[in-house]
Amino acid sequence: MEMALQLVVDCADPRRLVEFWAEALGYIPEPPPDGHASWREYWSEMGVPEEELPPGAGELPESVVDPEGRGPRIWFQQVPEPKPGKNRLHLDLKVGGGRGVPLPLRTERVREKTARLVAAGARVLRTTEEPGMGHYAVLLQDPEGNEFCVV
Repeated sequence: MEMALQLVVDCADPRRLVEFWAEALGYIPEPPPDGHASWREYWSEMGVPEEELPPGAGELPESVVDPEGRGPRIWFQQVPEPKPGKNRLHLDLKVGGGRGVPLPLRTERVREKTARLVAAGARVLRTTEEPGMGHYAVLLQDPEGNEFCVV
């Protein structure tokens, strides 16, 4: 049996997170299905009742996809309640190249990616430097407070 993985992130502003995570992951906003001007039009055609669609839902992309088709689709689902606390699941953006790459180069790559993400709206929570263990990582939050690491 074939299976595809989709990640769903509950959030207040899907459009903002689409913009941020497209930048963070090198993904693109997912266009609506062929023949539809917007996701809202598609959902309406599929029979989703208007009362189930928050104002503005589906007018702009609410999901991102890997342009190469390798990574999972990520859907940012608008919910009314705020984020309650620490994530129980988080993403690691592995940009350093792994332990086969010298630590100074991995550190430089992590710092460069972190700077781009901060410029896009992330906030640094903590940097972990353990040169004796060959480890450098940065813990960040996206614009809605979801934690993720750059390693």
